[in-house]
Amino acid sequence: MTDRIRFYISLLTMISVENLSKSYSRQDLFDRASFKINARERVGLVGRNGHGKTTLFRLITGLETPDEGTIHIPKNYRISYVRQHIEFTKDTVLKEGMKGLAKEEKGHYWKVEKILAGLGFTKSDMQKAPQTFSGGYQVRLNLAKVLVSEPDMLLLDEPSNYLDITSIRWIERFLLNWPHELILITHDRSFMDKIVTHTMGIHRKKIRKIAGTTEKYYAQIAQDEEVYEKTRINDERRRKEIELFISRFRAKARLVNLVQSRIKTLEKMEKHDRLEKIKTLDFCFRSEPFHGKYALSARELCFSYSPERSLIKDLNITIGPRDRVCVVGKNGKGKTTLLKLLAGALTPEHGQIIPHPAITMGVFEQTNTSTLVDTRAVVEEIFYSAPDVDNQKARNICGAMMFTGDDALKKIRVLSGGEKSRVMLGKLLVTPVNMLLLDEPTNHLDMESSDALLAAIDSFEGAVVIVTHNEMFLHALAERLIVFDNNSIDVFEGSYQRFLEKGGWKDEDDWQRFASNENAEASIDRKLTKKDIRRRRSEIITERGKILRPLESRIEQIEDEVNSLEKDLAQYTQKMQEASENKEGAKVAELARSIHTCQTAIDSLFDELDKLTIQAEGKRVFFEEQLNQVEQLD
Repeated sequence: MTDRIRFYISLLTMISVENLSKSYSRQDLFDRASFKINARERVGLVGRNGHGKTTLFRLITGLETPDEGTIHIPKNYRISYVRQHIEFTKDTVLKEGMKGLAKEEKGHYWKVEKILAGLGFTKSDMQKAPQTFSGGYQVRLNLAKVLVSEPDMLLLDEPSNYLDITSIRWIERFLLNWPHELILITHDRSFMDKIVTHTMGIHRKKIRKIAGTTEKYYAQIAQDEEVYEKTRINDERRRKEIELFISRFRAKARLVNLVQSRIKTLEKMEKHDRLEKIKTLDFCFRSEPFHGKYALSARELCFSYSPERSLIKDLNITIGPRDRVCVVGKNGKGKTTLLKLLAGALTPEHGQIIPHPAITMGVFEQTNTSTLVDTRAVVEEIFYSAPDVDNQKARNICGAMMFTGDDALKKIRVLSGGEKSRVMLGKLLVTPVNMLLLDEPTNHLDMESSDALLAAIDSFEGAVVIVTHNEMFLHALAERLIVFDNNSIDVFEGSYQRFLEKGGWKDEDDWQRFASNENAEASIDRKLTKKDIRRRRSEIITERGKILRPLESRIEQIEDEVNSLEKDLAQYTQKMQEASENKEGAKVAELARSIHTCQTAIDSLFDELDKLTIQAEGKRVFFEEQLNQVEQLD
C-alpha cells in the first residue's frame, strides 16, 4: 500500500458526533457537544462521576437515544461494549469464550485460551462451568468474548474494577497493540496514560478531545479557563468604563456621536458569564496523635477458610507509626481477608496480631457499604458515626464528600455504588484515627476524586495499610509491600518500582509463557509428532491463504481504482479551471457534478480500504503467531 493511501486512512473518521444534547430530569449532561474518533485512535474518556461518561457509551451503542444531535457510524462498523449482565449458555469457560469468535475462526480455541490466560484464568479454570466463578471473573469472561471477536471499536468502562494487578498489566500490553479504535473509561490515571493516544473529556456539558495524556488534557483545560476568566474580567471592566462614559456624557450634545459609538460597541460586546464552580472532593483524614514505636505487629499469622486451601501462612510483619504498606496480588488470594484480620474482624487460626494499646483504626472495606442504613439520609449516617459529631460537623463532612444542600438529605437506598462509597469515606473522616486500613478505596471514585484521595492518604500522619491494584497509588505511596504471588505471601522491603526491578510478578511470568505459548505444549492436550506439526503448519498456511487472498486482492483492486479516479479528478479539476476562465457556465456545472461524483467514489473506496487493511493486518498477525507457535514445537 502506498504511503499516500496510508496517510488518507489515518485521517478517516470512524465516529462523528455533532451537537449532542442529553438530559435526565433537570440535569443536563451534554449541551450541543461534538467530537470525532478517527481511525486507530485509542481514546481515554475522563470526567467526574455523574457527568455522562457511561451515558455517552450507551448513546454510541444505541442503548439510549440523544435528545438532540446526531451520531454518525459507518455501515457494518462493529462496536462492542463489555456488559455487566451475566448470561452464559455453555458448560465450560473455554466454550463460552469461543462464542465470541468470528465465523471463520470458530475452531480457534487457542486464541480464546490466550485471552483467558491473560485475564487470570488457569488451564483448569477453562474447563469449569462459568457459573462457578465470582461475579468479577464472570465479567472477565464477558470481556474475553468481546476481545476475541475483534470489533472495530472497543468500549471499556472501568475494566480495572474487576481485574487484579497482573491482569491489568496484561491488558495494558494487549490494548497497546489493539489495531482498531478504543474508548476507555477508568479512574486509574497511570493505566489510561500508558494506553491512550488521545484524551477526551466531558467538561461543562461539552466534549473536548486532544492528542496526548490526561496530564496534557487537564493542563489545557486549566489554561483555557484561566484565559477565559482573565478575558471575562477585562471585558467586564471595559463594559463598566463604557457604561460610565455613556451615563456621564449622554446629555452633552457635542459628544452625541461618541456616545452613540460607545452604545453600539456595548451592544456588540459578547457577555462572558462567570464560570460555575465545579464541585470537587476536598478532604483530609483526622489524625489522632500517636507516640509509640510500632502501630501493629503480626506474628506467625495463619488463616484459611478450608483445610485444603491456606490463604495466609506464617506472615510476620511489624508496621511502624508512619508506614505506608501496600497489599498487592491476584484476586481471591487473601488480600481482603488479611485486612479483616488486621482490623480484628476475623480471628487467625494460628499466630497473633498485636495492635499497640493506643492505636485507633479507621477501616474502609469493599463490601461494608452493606452496613449503611437504607432509611437514613446521608447526613444522618455521618451524624450517627461518632458520639462527638454535631449537625454542623456532619454537614461539613457531607459537603467535603460532594453531598451539598438537598443532596445531603438523600436516602441511602437511592444512592449509586459510587455515592455509597463516598458516604463510607465520610464516616471514616468523622473520627480521629492513627491507622488506616483501606480496601480498594478508588473503585467507585472518578479520576479527580482518586487524586484527592491519594493526596489525603499521603498527608495522613498515621500508618496506612492499603489494598490496591492502582499502580499510580503503588508508585506514589508504597514503602513496603505485602505480596500475594505464586501461591505464597511475602513482605517486600522497598518501593513498588524496586519490586518490579527485582523481578516483579512470578504469576505474571507464568501467564506470559501461557499467553505467548513459549510453553505451547501446556495448551495442547496431547504430544504432537513431527507429522502432526507439519500437518498443522500446512493447515495454518492454507487457512491463511484462504482468508487473506480475497482481502489482498480487493485491496489491490481498490488501490488501482483510487489511482484511476484521482487521475480523473485531476483532469476534471483542470477542465473546470479552463471552463471558469472561459466563463462557460453550463460546462462548469456539469464538471462540478463530475467532480462531486468522483470525490464521493474516492471517499467510499477509502472507507472500504481502511476496514479491509485493518482486517488484513489483524489476520496476518494472528496467523504469524500460530506459525510461530508451531515452529516452537518442531
